[in-house]
Amino acid sequence: MSLKKEDTPTLILIDIQQAFDDEEYWGGTRNNTEAEENAKRLLDYWRAHGLPLFHIQHISKNPDAKHGLNSPGHFFKEIVKPMPGEIIIQKSVNSSFIGTDLKEQLDKKGLNTLVIVGLTTDHCVSTTTRMAGNYGYETYLVSDATATFGKKGIHGEYYDGEMMHRTALAQLNEEFAAILSTQNVIDTLDVL
Repeated sequence: MSLKKEDTPTLILIDIQQAFDDEEYWGGTRNNTEAEENAKRLLDYWRAHGLPLFHIQHISKNPDAKHGLNSPGHFFKEIVKPMPGEIIIQKSVNSSFIGTDLKEQLDKKGLNTLVIVGLTTDHCVSTTTRMAGNYGYETYLVSDATATFGKKGIHGEYYDGEMMHRTALAQLNEEFAAILSTQNVIDTLDVL
């Protein structure tokens, strides 16, 4: 795979929402505190170059949940808040493709190259990346523009956010996506 501007890469920003500001609720030890800053760098680049982008917003079926419509957590973080006219796709499950028209919109516009960023690496980002790879999209996941939290294992052991992030990336790498950094993406698109 080779990321090229002429292939009209499409930025997919997944669930960069206020709900994830409650670190303890999600398991603590969040890794990569610069993820939103890096996502903004990419978003600014995409906007400046007129490249397509989609904002994915998780809306829980439970209106009182952290991502529910009755909670401020469902709002996008200000740092990557959509501008008027930018496409917002709402979902209620981990995959950005299930129960949405994301695939139809991509296919209708002939967009085959996806650059994925967002929260959280091991949940919605991973699920969306896996499906994108399975659908045959040329898929890139930006490692420093994603982040996650710690998780309790099946025997009560604790895995911190950095471990969860790294293992999620390892599972996706070269099987479902190429893993790049924010600077890799920008440098590659600027050169070609």
